[in-house]
Amino acid sequence: MIIKWNGHSCFTITSGDYSLVVDPYKGVTGHPDVDLTANDVYASHDHHDHNYFEGVKLIPYEGEKPVTVRTVPCFHDECRGAKRGNNLIHIFSLEGMTAVHLGDLGHLLSKEQAEAVGSCDVLMIPVGGYYTIDGNEAYEVCEQLMPRIVIPMHYRHGKYGFDVISGSDVFTDRFPADFIKKYEEPVITVTPKTDSQLALLG
Repeated sequence: MIIKWNGHSCFTITSGDYSLVVDPYKGVTGHPDVDLTANDVYASHDHHDHNYFEGVKLIPYEGEKPVTVRTVPCFHDECRGAKRGNNLIHIFSLEGMTAVHLGDLGHLLSKEQAEAVGSCDVLMIPVGGYYTIDGNEAYEVCEQLMPRIVIPMHYRHGKYGFDVISGSDVFTDRFPADFIKKYEEPVITVTPKTDSQLALLG
């Protein structure tokens, strides 16, 4: 399974000749609007920086797709959606592994939500705060889900990302230095043997 971070909260997940995109965006500071190709596209919620479906060209896939997809409902804020509405957690199962994308999660998970997500090989988690959980809350969510591989998203770095959100440091500082792996490119290949890590994709 190959996971490519396209910036903000958008990823392309590839297995063999199949690919999907989750949370394509437009109008994100520093980033050009996405222009991608995939077999499927998903969005965690109905905001322009997560549901820019026009930026993904869909191509037919021949045969049975090598993925199953589940969702767990949650909220975009700590007030049960009163501020920013609902959010969907996506659980993608490919190659005997699960990749969980939290979208714009705005709160800690309930026991029921964490159980519904289940086992987690890869967790794509927002860490920038303001619109989502912040770095400390994101660390607590990691403790709830116990992922093998953690990929932070939805944070500001350099000229990229909304001005009101924070960088990744509050989150990454909660982890041992030898657990953090920095990638030159925004891509990680995950197998059942990939070491546990916090993956900072380039």
